[in-house]
Amino acid sequence: MSKVGLIVPTLNVGALWPAWLQALAGQTRKPDYLLLIDSSSDDATAELARAAGFEVKTIARQDFNHGGTRQFGVDYLADAEILLFLTQDALLADAEALANLLAAFADPEVGVAYGRQLPHVGAGAIGAHARLFNYPAHSQVRSLADRDRFGIKTVFISNSFAGYRRSALLQAGGFPRHTVMNEDTFAAGKMLLHGWKLQYCADARVFHSHDYGFADEFRRYFDIGVFHNRAAWLQRTFGGAAGEGKRFVGSEMRYLFRHAPALLPSAMLRTLLKWLGYHIGRSCHRRLPAGVNRYFSLHRAYWSASFSSSAPPGAD
Repeated sequence: MSKVGLIVPTLNVGALWPAWLQALAGQTRKPDYLLLIDSSSDDATAELARAAGFEVKTIARQDFNHGGTRQFGVDYLADAEILLFLTQDALLADAEALANLLAAFADPEVGVAYGRQLPHVGAGAIGAHARLFNYPAHSQVRSLADRDRFGIKTVFISNSFAGYRRSALLQAGGFPRHTVMNEDTFAAGKMLLHGWKLQYCADARVFHSHDYGFADEFRRYFDIGVFHNRAAWLQRTFGGAAGEGKRFVGSEMRYLFRHAPALLPSAMLRTLLKWLGYHIGRSCHRRLPAGVNRYFSLHRAYWSASFSSSAPPGAD
């Protein structure tokens, strides 16, 4: 049986952490290796993780990078053939979540798989709709041959809950060492180009959702625009995001009209902020001063960090 490693980047998890660790401990298929890459938390995150069996590697907060930090974990867990990723705010929904995700790799052509994200209990209607739209109840396998059918959605994936076959990931070059976000999309696209398949596992479930404020909506989409500018090959290969964006907005309006009509004005303003952030990020960030890019960005450390080495600086 293939060895399985779990990699979790953390920073000051807080009140959710005991429940998160308990959900992991209750899994029917437990990983063989547990690695926490902690960005110098000043709460009990690392201490509780060690008590739960994690090996903890600590990095400086300014050295965290979505791609480089995760690739450090891939390189560090050299004996794990299947590499699982969870974020600190993605709570495993049932005891079979990891087993159901790992089942995807029984197909030797599947190089990467990701699970279904359900809204957290108490999530707002806007955040809940985003999860229901992007993570449907039916599973799906996609390959490069599906790009005319699904467009950019062909490479949709989330490292909040995903697994990679090491050999496939490394064949595709691993995660990008320095990226503002979407390291998962970048790697999945490269894997599909190398002939691997991507599987969405609707029966592998976590609770994971966000209720973003207006400023964070702008900043998040600014970062997405930056990513699409700097990884332009993705849209050249799989198609643009405009059609998917229009479909999302239409679905969101219908959902809110039925469930939370008072939020329609908020959703419309958010749509405008997302559009504005995305287009500034994609079209203008290279001409903007570094300080402005940093201010606009949700992931501000990206604008000062540099991942030129194989491990995050400061890893112990």
